[in-house]
Formats: sequence, C-alpha cells, structure tokens
Amino acid sequence: MNAGTTDGLCWEVHDGPADVPSVILSAGLGGSAAFWSPQMQALTERFRVILYDHRGTGRSDRSLKPDTSVAAMAQDIVTVLDATETPRAHLVGHAAGGNAGLQLALDHRDRLHRLVVVNGWSRPDPHVARCFAARTRLLEAFGPAAYVEAQALFLYPPDWISQNDATLRISDAHHVETFPRPDVMLARINALLAFDVDARLADIPHPVLVSASADDMLVPPRLSRRLVEGLPNATLDVVRYGGHAFTATVPDVFNARLIAFLLGDV
Repeated sequence: MNAGTTDGLCWEVHDGPADVPSVILSAGLGGSAAFWSPQMQALTERFRVILYDHRGTGRSDRSLKPDTSVAAMAQDIVTVLDATETPRAHLVGHAAGGNAGLQLALDHRDRLHRLVVVNGWSRPDPHVARCFAARTRLLEAFGPAAYVEAQALFLYPPDWISQNDATLRISDAHHVETFPRPDVMLARINALLAFDVDARLADIPHPVLVSASADDMLVPPRLSRRLVEGLPNATLDVVRYGGHAFTATVPDVFNARLIAFLLGDV
C-alpha cells in the first residue's frame, strides 16, 4: 500500500494484479475510507484501489474550504487522482460520494470510466431533507454522541440493529471520537441538500450502475429510479434488504453485482 496527503486529502493506493484498471472509492456523509472495508478484498483481487477520506473528515484536513459544495467534492476526487498518478478510473460512490461522482462525470468527463452511484440522487428531495433536518437538530442541540447514536436508525434495518447491537456500540464510540467538527458536518449536509444536476443527467455518457436498497429509509429507491430515467446509459439494481448501508449489511450481495458491472458483465 502507498499512502500520502495532498492538499489536505489523505489517500491510499492498494495495488492489485498487474495492469488492471483503477477504482476510486468515495464514502458518504461520514467521509471515511474505512466505510469500504467490506469491499476491499473483492476489489483488490481484481483492481488497483484508491481510497481517501473526504475533506473535513477522517485523517484528512479537518476544516473545509470556503466553497463547500458537491462540485468541490468532485474537484477533491480529481486532486486524489492526480496525486496517485491515475489518469482515469472507475468510481464507486455512496450517497455523498455517488453525488460527487455524478458531478465528476459532468465536470471532468475524461477522468472517469464507469460510475457506480449507491443511494444517490439528482435533485433536492423533501423526504431526504426531513431526515437531514432531524439529524441536524440532534447535532446542534445534543452534540455528536446523540447524532451518532441515532445514525444507526437511518443506516440499518431494524432487525440488523438488534442482532448487531454490541458491535454497533463499539463502532459508535469510535465514531464519536473521530467525529468531524459540527460546523463541518453541517456544511457537508447543506452541500448535499443544495445538490441538483437533474437537468444535466442526459449529459453523462458513462456507463452507470445505480444501486439502491428497497428498504432504505434515508434515500428512498425512487430517487435511484429517477437517476436511471435521466441517465442515457444506466442500469438500476435494487436489493431487497439492507438499508441505507447495505454495502455493509449484505456486502456479498453488493460486491457480486459491483464486480460484475466494473468488469463489464452487466
């Protein structure tokens, strides 16, 4: 593994077999590269994998630049691609990372091969806004610990939470310790709520896998169907179960479909 920090962005490169395509992974609102741990073995067996922590999160610079937006998140992806000497890559993005991938496809078309958008959206949505408003009020009124404790309710199915409570409590403690500054988290939420490329989806020519879960209560699958309706070269894949974080709750299901798409079998 090679690692470094460029313009405040902490990145890692995991080399796969010789002469294989590169895949860059972009996490959701939490921004941490560790989100993709359930995908790493499956991906590194076949690809050169690039991970990074979003600006303001994880090991990256814990502050944000003044122009906080999804377009700025896409520009950060370009920064990481340049730093890792990657002319072009597949991109797999979850929620915020998927939206940044859509923006990357519009702003830097030549840097992208295939795009995977997991639980993303193309324009502001009232349901998503209500969920973010509740999380924002928790953070502002009670701080990171309350925000993190409630986070599982938005991410995972109820039975999965019950069956994994002990593990989640350990994870929650770690997330509280590493939580971004509240002003950073609120700025990232506002950037996502302002994101709107709905009228420009037809300008994205890349093959896109739009991946969703039928029981996602944070980003309903109808928003993924909206993406597929607007993208000229998209495939919709909806898993039956797994919640917003189905990449972690049913990783084998997600990984199989992800690999097939990146290899061009879908």
